[in-house]
Amino acid sequence: MKILVCISHVPDTTSKINFAENNTKFDNSGVQYVINPYDEFALTRAMWFKEKQGATVTVVTVGNATTEPTLRKALAIGADDAIRVNTEALDGFTVAKELAEVVKNGEYNLVLAGKESIDYNGGMVPAMLASFVDYSFVNACIGLEIEGEKATISREIDGGKEILSANLPLIIAGQKGLVEEKDLRIPNMRGIMMARQKPLAIVESANGNPTTKIVSFEKQPAKSACKLVDADNVGELVNLLHNEAKVI
Repeated sequence: MKILVCISHVPDTTSKINFAENNTKFDNSGVQYVINPYDEFALTRAMWFKEKQGATVTVVTVGNATTEPTLRKALAIGADDAIRVNTEALDGFTVAKELAEVVKNGEYNLVLAGKESIDYNGGMVPAMLASFVDYSFVNACIGLEIEGEKATISREIDGGKEILSANLPLIIAGQKGLVEEKDLRIPNMRGIMMARQKPLAIVESANGNPTTKIVSFEKQPAKSACKLVDADNVGELVNLLHNEAKVI
């Protein structure tokens, strides 16, 4: 079984975000980048299939050379090889189109990705990718088993979970539950050393220039000061809720 894991290169949530050049560019100064957490769940599940069923695991990202440390981390975790599509990931449509070419050229049986990236939270790439390559697709996946050419999938729905079956090839958008956080892997020294010797292929864009450009960024407005109301002053609380918060 050939598995492709789609990796997003995203800022760590503890990083302080700033913009430059009149808010038209993201300021990378002091920003630590990591594997998108939802994609890390997918990568960990792929490693299980590699160890238990002999699958080969390739990781792929769309981005410039600054994304390569993130791919090397995935290789250190245990992926066999990596692919970087050499173009900026400016929108979900562009990313999905680029990934579709990788899937077609690699003839992968199973494509794993996170349900969304934590920087833009678009949640659109896995579904669009499935449409481009005409693979079956399951979103919000919290469990996956493969036997031969058949997959059994658990997905989260309102009020519970749903069990599905599908034949390969298949695209999965995973989340927490696909593996648990305690099962996520930290690269050890041996893995880091081996990652330096593993192939990292760079392929050029197959779809030309992106159709989207960034006009400007804007931070969320600062939160207003918290007002404390004495527990006995119900009238003041009602007044604030009605005239300032405007929720009643």
